[in-house]
Amino acid sequence: MKVAFAKSDLPKSGTVAVAVSDGRKLGPSAEALDRRAKGAIARAIAASRFKGGSDDLLTLLTPSGIELDRLVLYGVGKPAKLDPLALQSIGGRIAATLGGSGAETASVMVDALDGAKMSASKMAVEIGYGALLRSYRFDKYRTKEKPEAKPTLKKLALLTDGAAQAGKAFERREAVAAGVFFTRDLVSEPANVIYPESLAREAKKLTAQGVRVEVLGEKEMAKLGMGSLLGVGQGSERESQLAVMVWNGAGDMKKHPPLAFVGKGVTFDTGGISIKPAAGMEDMKWDMAGAGAVIGAMKALALRKARANVVGIVGLVENMPSGTAQRPGDVVKSMSGQTIEVINTDAEGRLVLADALWYCQDRFKPTAMIDLATLTGAIMISLGTEQAGLFSNNEDLAAALQKAGAAVGEKLWRMPLGEAYDKMINSDIADMKNVGGRWGGSITAAQFLQRFVNGLPWAHLDIAGMAWSDKDAPTVPKGATAFGVRLLDRLVADGYEKG
Repeated sequence: MKVAFAKSDLPKSGTVAVAVSDGRKLGPSAEALDRRAKGAIARAIAASRFKGGSDDLLTLLTPSGIELDRLVLYGVGKPAKLDPLALQSIGGRIAATLGGSGAETASVMVDALDGAKMSASKMAVEIGYGALLRSYRFDKYRTKEKPEAKPTLKKLALLTDGAAQAGKAFERREAVAAGVFFTRDLVSEPANVIYPESLAREAKKLTAQGVRVEVLGEKEMAKLGMGSLLGVGQGSERESQLAVMVWNGAGDMKKHPPLAFVGKGVTFDTGGISIKPAAGMEDMKWDMAGAGAVIGAMKALALRKARANVVGIVGLVENMPSGTAQRPGDVVKSMSGQTIEVINTDAEGRLVLADALWYCQDRFKPTAMIDLATLTGAIMISLGTEQAGLFSNNEDLAAALQKAGAAVGEKLWRMPLGEAYDKMINSDIADMKNVGGRWGGSITAAQFLQRFVNGLPWAHLDIAGMAWSDKDAPTVPKGATAFGVRLLDRLVADGYEKG
């Protein structure tokens, strides 16, 4: 769907959406239309349950005196409480409603509202952004879908004062949305399409946006001593990969060390020899969502020409059972030199990240590292599907991540780390084991990762509950969410860009 901005003239035809605030107070455009309709709009509202709340939408048959095809009233609630997230949600609801209306084009009137803290043009940008995010649809494999089941909306025009400024400001939102959509595509693809080598090829496409990309294969990783990562993929016919993406937006990396993102990319996770139950295993195609978020974030930063140095590293493996698969009880040696007793082959993501984290800090000397991973089911027991778990060894980094997450609606909840938890992963025969027992599973997983962070500011985001949604949300349709892309982009914008 294309989002455009134009001057705030009421259209004389087509589909139009107008604002109504809390208490059924008509906005300026709605009032103008109501005068043409001789009060029919106000009467229709009075006869409905529509109150003008920010969750409310009402589609009306076009009243006499108005030559529009369709009129949609969107609630904005109390104007004083409108903020970017609320406006994005409004935009998402408008897009969802109009997408199934049969209209190919539609206009949204965005007026200055009494009491609102934002100008009309700034509100239009956020409404348009929310509409764009909600318009995403992964339908490439639907070959027999009926036309009436497909969304029809192709263009949404935001009509407002200051349309030119709004259009310019929206360019940055479009860049981030492109990163979000790229991630959603990658995470939605089945595992016979996205596997380590093909996902590495997708990462290589970022060279078109100016990102420097290199891919290490198994021979290169073996020379580096990445026994932890390679052990996970040894049961698969697919070769494991490590993709390295570098965005050089702030000049000399020695003078301006980069921020680093590290992603878990298990393109399919059977659990290995510690095989998962069959029920729901198809969902394990999105066990690479952390890597997908890193790739999407790198695309967003490059498209908007972020003035920051950022490195993205993703460890890409397929965890399969076979005659060559890693066994419970095996001991592997990581790139750091530390040895790991593999108690459970289904606790594989941390083994991938161990070598990716060490490689990242050893090669790039970043100012901080943030890893994203669908790491544990235990985090979903703790936080459900409302927030991701945040673990960190640095208070400033943790606070910056929580602030960025709150700003974009990707919430993080700080979880503990500590010596008592760390002792739970001590092994009798190696430096550590890859699981710590039944209790505190997400915490012991984070403690495992911390052993591969050599004193650097670091944060681990366990996004297992957030990578995929079974229901629609205002700006996130059912399916792959791309959780983390907007968060990482905002973190860079708030604290790591020059000038």
